[in-house]
Amino acid sequence: MVAKTTIVRFATACLMVCCFVFSGANLYAQRDAVPTDEATINLGKSLFSEYTCNTCHAVGSKKVGPDLAGIYDRREIEWINSWIRNSQVMIQNGDPQAVALWEEYKPSAMAAFDLDDDQIMAILAYVRDAEENPDIPVADTNVGTPGAGGSGEGGVPSAYLQIIIVVLIIVLVLILGVLGLIVKLMRKYIQDQKDLSEQDEEIANEKFSLSAFVKSPTVIGIITFLVIVLAAKNVIDGLYTVGVQQGYAPKQPIAFSHKIHAGQYEIDCQYCHTGVEIGKSANIPSVNICMNCHSQIKTDSPEIKKLYTAQETGEPIEWVRVHNLPDLAYFNHSQHVKVGQIECQTCHGEIQEMEVVKQHAPLTMGWCIDCHRNTDVNSKGNGYYNKLVELHNKSSKTPLKVADIGGLECAKCHY
Repeated sequence: MVAKTTIVRFATACLMVCCFVFSGANLYAQRDAVPTDEATINLGKSLFSEYTCNTCHAVGSKKVGPDLAGIYDRREIEWINSWIRNSQVMIQNGDPQAVALWEEYKPSAMAAFDLDDDQIMAILAYVRDAEENPDIPVADTNVGTPGAGGSGEGGVPSAYLQIIIVVLIIVLVLILGVLGLIVKLMRKYIQDQKDLSEQDEEIANEKFSLSAFVKSPTVIGIITFLVIVLAAKNVIDGLYTVGVQQGYAPKQPIAFSHKIHAGQYEIDCQYCHTGVEIGKSANIPSVNICMNCHSQIKTDSPEIKKLYTAQETGEPIEWVRVHNLPDLAYFNHSQHVKVGQIECQTCHGEIQEMEVVKQHAPLTMGWCIDCHRNTDVNSKGNGYYNKLVELHNKSSKTPLKVADIGGLECAKCHY
């Protein structure tokens, strides 16, 4: 009896091992079936962003939904296709894996997407590439430099000018003190001499008068010059700050945290600011965009209830504008973000770390011009620039800058 039991247990263990081995081989065969060519990966990356997959998912960490790393090792490809197309149907039909996911992540529901098998495979190719070739963080060496997201302006900063003026005044006082000491020593030397003329004796015995010194034309001239310089500097500083709102961080009607949304959950700026790649303005997100998530997430939050109120009444949320350009200046977001591939942080600072949004850069004319002078044109893969780059390289050894393609022409920004 014992021998039979042992044999049964051994056979069961062998069967389990075989199942594990064969299932493992099948799963890893799925990974091998995921494409690794650059074109498919790029398509998948584009679809991943276009269909806002990154709003709920990440590769290598959990967000609103599960971590996508190794998804092709955990699920059958056919199951993944069905889940992406309509997860709710699978849950209603009682699919065990679908029901388990729903129980773990409810009330967050997976939206249905109209994607074909090739598009889903392209997304998996991007996920595999992101898993096997994770991005290595690179320290930003351009922080604080013009044209690289810093707030620096050309020329000497105002604070340095103040220090220079104070140092000059101190040096002037020291020079006057030294001159006074020299005069005193010279006078004593003359007094010790014999057979002085009447004129020399009068100079040697002359007493110092502070009031006369202060009223002398030389001192009055120096003081007047310094007063004029300080007044002129303050006036110029004041003129330079007209219209500059750097550091402006108004209170908003809803306490929206970019640190949570763009930082912790890594939601793309383009998901909320829908016009940033297609038009002049980035657009303030509508209530509907907010409700894509908050119809199910943190519904009891007092701040989120303001969204429900806005949705029920139909009245728009009166967000306070943070970044303002004068009407005489033209700026196109799509030209910079879509064509120039400029990161949002270049102008807006580390937005993903801000609890309350503030104006990071001065957004002055000088700041923009410095950026155009220092920024290379992103011509890689863009045939429009091929001839221009060829002509530029014939006459210059430096990379093609925005200034070289008309970035300093007045009509580019003032029309």
